[in-house]
Amino acid sequence: MSHHRVHRFRSEEAMVKQEIITLKTHQRSHWVDVTPDVQQVVTESGIAHGICTIISLHTTAGITINENADPDVERDFFKKLALLIPQEPFFRHSEGNSDSHIKASLMGLSTQVAITDRSLVLGTWQSIYFCEFDGPRSRRVSVTIIGA
Repeated sequence: MSHHRVHRFRSEEAMVKQEIITLKTHQRSHWVDVTPDVQQVVTESGIAHGICTIISLHTTAGITINENADPDVERDFFKKLALLIPQEPFFRHSEGNSDSHIKASLMGLSTQVAITDRSLVLGTWQSIYFCEFDGPRSRRVSVTIIGA
């Protein structure tokens, strides 16, 4: 086990930065890599060390961290979700997107990523994805950074 430098700060030095990212989705179900947009918010925040919370502001879309190297991961992910939770005509919700609400709830609407030296702490093959389940639509993602 190796140890890394720990960054400490007093609570009175903590800052909070919040920004909304807007995006357009182009399919009913797919991922949008928001990592570069989130990193830009982090960079512009002036916060060097802290935590970043990323939240989907919608009930039919989620947020996840997953592999960014192989596009088959996305295809497999959405194919399996469609098999597990198909778009069913017997759902009572009148908008016809009950499957999207279920998928978003199972996926989760948020994630958190540490910030060190003004950079998101992600693994080599990791990216932050907005998960669209009811597109195409205009969407919003909240990014909140707390740190110093």
